[in-house]
Amino acid sequence: MESDTKRINLKREVGLIGCISFIAGTVIGSGIFISPQFVLAASGSPGASFIIWTLCGFISMLAGLCYAELGTVIPESGGEFIYILRTAGKVVAFMFSFSFIVVMRPASATGVALSFAEYVVAPFYSSCTPPILAVKCIAAAAIMGLTAVNCLSVRLAVRIQVVSMVFKLVALAVIILGGAVMLFQGHTENFEEPFENTNADISSIGIAFYQGLWSFGGWNTLNYLTEELKNPEVNLPRAVVIAISLVTGLYLLVNVSYLTVMTPKELMSSSAVAVTWGNKVLGSWGWTMSVAAALSAFGSLNGTFFSGGRVCFVAAREGHLPDILAMAHVRRLTPSPALIFTTVVSLLVLIPGDFQSIVNFFSFTAWFFYGITLSGLVYLKIKKPELPRPYKVPIILPILVIIVAIFLVLAPILDNPQIEYLYVSLFILSGAIVYVPFIHFKLCPGLLTKLTVFLQLLLEVAPTEKNL
Repeated sequence: MESDTKRINLKREVGLIGCISFIAGTVIGSGIFISPQFVLAASGSPGASFIIWTLCGFISMLAGLCYAELGTVIPESGGEFIYILRTAGKVVAFMFSFSFIVVMRPASATGVALSFAEYVVAPFYSSCTPPILAVKCIAAAAIMGLTAVNCLSVRLAVRIQVVSMVFKLVALAVIILGGAVMLFQGHTENFEEPFENTNADISSIGIAFYQGLWSFGGWNTLNYLTEELKNPEVNLPRAVVIAISLVTGLYLLVNVSYLTVMTPKELMSSSAVAVTWGNKVLGSWGWTMSVAAALSAFGSLNGTFFSGGRVCFVAAREGHLPDILAMAHVRRLTPSPALIFTTVVSLLVLIPGDFQSIVNFFSFTAWFFYGITLSGLVYLKIKKPELPRPYKVPIILPILVIIVAIFLVLAPILDNPQIEYLYVSLFILSGAIVYVPFIHFKLCPGLLTKLTVFLQLLLEVAPTEKNL
């Protein structure tokens, strides 16, 4: 059969502007419209919250630059999966892909989709809580709609990302300018004692970082699609520096605006801080902030699906998932089977989805694997210095980020143990148990082969080659 032997490539279509848009567009999602009140509540004071936001941006940039070196030393799509596979081995890589595909990325996408849906229905339920069924139906529609877009065209997905980024930057500019006007009018009372009531315990600091870093989630987006980047050795680190610097500056200015318009108590008690800000500053036009927040979450969800489908795609190409998930559409050259699979899992996670638990357990799992990934970079620097490195960082940078990762993983467990963290840890380790029968010994190969051929014909997909 011709489609069994013919190999196709994913196109390199994402340039520098697209790179910046994918990072900034994925990072600036629902987080900045939800997390500020939680960062402030955990840190205890405006001054401490500004320090947390600044450090979150700094950590994200350091980690992104370390990943940029990994992306040029190992120029393959797949992010953490491919880096762990090449450094720590197949079992640990499968533990990551198992956790990422079944929990991390679907849970992240579900959280953003729920935020999008909340903002969409907010204007229609201004005086009461919207029905959970309506919220989840809209979230499901957004997930399926963006899956269709990403299956149809890489170029269309990139355009949506660029356009949505423009809209969300305009929305953030309105918030910043509105706050600046009130600041110049003398509303500085919330900044007079900026560090009063600061919380210094480890648990509070850890929770504040979890919420802040959630808002920076997406700094590693480009490492999932390295094979589709133009000149990755140049554009990858450049896009990380530009995008994360831009986002950090915007986040700080937005928080200044929030605290200029609202007291810390009002900010911490708000369920949708941007909408509360809009009602106080824009009056009858406050609903526009709900629209802006929805568009922001939509762009973040698009970036999440674009990059997340690539991890599933690369894991399958390495033999860790069924072969059908490593194939791309013969004409559109998009990894549609992987995207469809990721969508199905996301819709299943959506049914019992809970935003608050998503943030804590997603962050716990993510930083566990970020630490392992960057340990691989330290290993490559020490043991394989001869590898070509079009871009490299000093070894102290990954070591610093590893220390941060260890703190973020251990802090909530040591200071405030919860049984849920044990469940998450057991789930991560269960990946090793699943690996042995289904990946190492390849149980039921005949059934998988027949299913692969059927789906290959149905979806019009073919195997791919790596872009190196």
